[in-house]
Amino acid sequence: MRIVVAEARVPFARDGAELHAQSLLAQLRMRGHDAESVALPFDRRKDTLLEQACAWRMLNLSSSNARATDLLIATRFPTWCARHPHKVVWLIHQHRPAYDLFGTSYSDFTDTDADARLRREIAALDSRMFAECERIVTNAKNTAERLQRFNGIIARPLYHPPPLADRLRFGAYGDYVLVVARLEPLKRIDLVIRAMASVASPIRLVIVGEGSQRGTLEREATDAGIMHRVTFAGPLWGDPVADLYADALGVVYVPFDEDYGYVTLEAFLAAKPVITTTDAGGPLEFVRDGINGLVCEPVAATVGTAINTLAADRSLAERLGRAGRSAAEAVTWDGVIEQLLG
Repeated sequence: MRIVVAEARVPFARDGAELHAQSLLAQLRMRGHDAESVALPFDRRKDTLLEQACAWRMLNLSSSNARATDLLIATRFPTWCARHPHKVVWLIHQHRPAYDLFGTSYSDFTDTDADARLRREIAALDSRMFAECERIVTNAKNTAERLQRFNGIIARPLYHPPPLADRLRFGAYGDYVLVVARLEPLKRIDLVIRAMASVASPIRLVIVGEGSQRGTLEREATDAGIMHRVTFAGPLWGDPVADLYADALGVVYVPFDEDYGYVTLEAFLAAKPVITTTDAGGPLEFVRDGINGLVCEPVAATVGTAINTLAADRSLAERLGRAGRSAAEAVTWDGVIEQLLG
């Protein structure tokens, strides 16, 4: 089949949605399909959202170079606005600030009449575009629940391995915990930094990622008196990240209501336990407290206690990590493409 994968990319940011699309393209091509990506830049500012939806709506992707394309796979807002007679959505997430994040500190939408009208317009637009689709699946159960709650659409999750799956390996249970995330408020890396203030030395914190909050997080680590135990490794990718997973004591992943979260499965494939929180969303579809990780309240002191628990008992860390690996190995690409294509 000739397949177009539609991407809304944030320039200069490598996020989960982009990695998802790249993995999908690779898997489609491995299975003999002629697959290409079509991308437009995405700006998260609310005053541009409808304009960006209009830009996608202007695209008719039913053919290219005088040949028909058989299928369009949309991934996140507003890619499903593009026109095609055979359109499928593998939903990573909607524009969350207009949906489930509204009313939290993570949304730029307020309770003004103008913002309420914009939120209604976005929800109505999404529902109309979803009605054009032949199939809608999601990347996680958490995403499917949001889709049903806000748009009345029932969809099932299609879990798939993280892009780093083939590079991850076993290693030692060392003297640092690892955070891998964009340095943005929703990932709550500040919570981990505050937790480190109650973690006994010599345990260190290594943070992989880049984003708008780096300066703020560095100041927070300095103010907490732990900057000498925190390493900001920057936006690493590939083997350098796999090496850090391999020798970490554990992985701390505490986002707010995450969609899916590759980090959970990446940690498990490296046989590392995951420390997460009761409100983390997607990670809770895999992390089981005391079985393959530790689940605690989203409070710095309790996250710190969880890190200390692993540091005090590396045999526990290994047992939890190996149980996580067994769970992650069950998530494969087998059948995913066939279900997606119908």
